[in-house]
Amino acid sequence: MILKALFAASATAALLLALPANAAELTIGFSQIGSESGWRAAETSVSKQEAAKRKVNLKIADAQQKQENQIKAIRSFIAQNVDAIFLAPVVSTGWDSVLKEAKEAKIPVVLLDRDIDPSGKELYLTAVTSDSVHEGEVAGDWLAKTVGAKACNIVELQGTVGASVATNRKKGFDTAIAKHANLKVVRSQTGDFTRAKGKEVMESFIKAEGGGKNICAVYAHNDDMMVGAIQAMKEAGLKPGKDILTVSIDAVPDIFKAMVAGEANATVELTPNMAGPALDAVAAFKGKGTVPPKWIQTESKLYTAADDPQKIYDSKKGLGY
Repeated sequence: MILKALFAASATAALLLALPANAAELTIGFSQIGSESGWRAAETSVSKQEAAKRKVNLKIADAQQKQENQIKAIRSFIAQNVDAIFLAPVVSTGWDSVLKEAKEAKIPVVLLDRDIDPSGKELYLTAVTSDSVHEGEVAGDWLAKTVGAKACNIVELQGTVGASVATNRKKGFDTAIAKHANLKVVRSQTGDFTRAKGKEVMESFIKAEGGGKNICAVYAHNDDMMVGAIQAMKEAGLKPGKDILTVSIDAVPDIFKAMVAGEANATVELTPNMAGPALDAVAAFKGKGTVPPKWIQTESKLYTAADDPQKIYDSKKGLGY
């Protein structure tokens, strides 16, 4: 009887060893940029939810928007011998050395939301991102269609200098409006993806452009900067969404509140759920050796005031924004 029990236990142990690794066994380190925007906070919240669904031990390190903090976090994760590393890179360059260290340690790296310089593509497993060039194009196409043949001076609130998403959202928007001679970006400055800086820069734009009279529209690389810009417009006695058209990117709850109030016109959605596809890719890679495509693209959807913004706000407000 004892021998039979021992044999059964040994067989069970052998079977478990033969099974592929699954999500429940994974420990993943996530070097998050910080919480500079509502969207970023939602990404962190949704990442935790997705990890909990799969029983993954997700360790999140907040870099407070500093690349040096992200590099330290990645090296800490390597020392802990985690199963994989998620990285939302604050800028696109300067990653080769630390990612080589991860590769030498045989720890796969997955990029979330943002890409890095093409020279480093062999150093990560996959990137889960939107097409941020396409996001900018969607924003520009909406503005062109809305304005029609009217001459339109645009002010632009750029994201963090050096961030791939800021570069690409500008590129896409510029490409879209270049088809229309009546559309022109007259001022462009970084608002660093934050509400406070977005408000500050918009205030300077309004002063420089005749109290806002010379501004037809504002394009912001994210909704948080736009929320700040809307406040600046209101304080200057302008009616955002009417006197000055608004188009931005991310689709965070507060932009839908602004739409309900008639103070915002359009936003392009960036889903905060980058972790779900990333966790699935890592589980398949660790368990079965399945190599994912180098780029897993998420959807970019346009929302306007015609899309029942109150309903959308209600659906998003519990996601951690």
